[in-house]
Amino acid sequence: MRQGGRRMGTAGRSHRRTWAATTPVFLRACALSSAWVMALALTLTPVMSAAAVSGKVFQPMVQEPRAYGYLLGDVLTQRILLPAGDNDVGSVTPPSIGRTGAWLERLPARYETDAEGRRWMAIDYQVVNVAPTLTRIALPGLTLTSASGATLLVAEWPLSIGPMTPADAFNAGDLQLMRPDRPAPWVPTAPLRRQASVALGLLLLTVLSWVGWWLWRNWRESARLPFARAWRQMRRLDGPNVDTSADGWLCLHHALNETAGHVVHAGSLPSLFARAPYLQPLHAQLEQFYQQSTERFFTPAPAAAPYPLRGLCRSLYRAEQRHQR
Repeated sequence: MRQGGRRMGTAGRSHRRTWAATTPVFLRACALSSAWVMALALTLTPVMSAAAVSGKVFQPMVQEPRAYGYLLGDVLTQRILLPAGDNDVGSVTPPSIGRTGAWLERLPARYETDAEGRRWMAIDYQVVNVAPTLTRIALPGLTLTSASGATLLVAEWPLSIGPMTPADAFNAGDLQLMRPDRPAPWVPTAPLRRQASVALGLLLLTVLSWVGWWLWRNWRESARLPFARAWRQMRRLDGPNVDTSADGWLCLHHALNETAGHVVHAGSLPSLFARAPYLQPLHAQLEQFYQQSTERFFTPAPAAAPYPLRGLCRSLYRAEQRHQR
């Protein structure tokens, strides 16, 4: 028995050593399996969460603006709470901007975070039109989509807008239907009158200077230019008989001689035109003038045919003036 009992004791100790050796391996295997299970659960949680909210329709909490007291130009804000946590729908596409009807214009949406960490979508509406009387309108309903495929529904919100002005005046005291014309404030005109006087004086001085210069130029030309002197002397002669006056013919001959620089006769007209080419358009009149002059001064019985001596002198004077300018 002792020997057998000794053998049994030895077997028991051997069994305990085997159990002790295999226990850490089993625990490590269990721990590794648990870690894989937890990692797989964490990996699949967002996918399962997104799959859970995909296609769902939410009616989020909405902070509506007050329903009364709005006038033209006022801005009212509607805030929509975006779902979070297990119902997180991801990014939400804001509504389009612009006119939503006859009364309101939607402004660009913005995102806000409150003190509790909740995210809100704030949408501003501006009143761009009013009716003559108190009018009931409504903020339009919204259907917002998210990146996860969920849909957020926001119902209409009724409100009222007032007219721009009352339909009837109060007709009490200074509150009348029509206001009297407001007189314009008096503007001091003394500086304006002084400026006008100075400007008028300068204008008058300019005109007088121009007239004086024009008279001086004509006087100088009448004293310096041959045909100008001849025209001045021609006007001093007797009007009806100037065309037949010997003084008139001699006066015009002296002007032509002075212009050419020598005595001019019918055969030397080319030298006159070479010296004064501006007289070329009067070539025919000058040839006739010298023909008439020859008959007048060198024919024993000159013909009494009239010749427009005054007109030729005027034409020569004007040609000379154009050339000088």
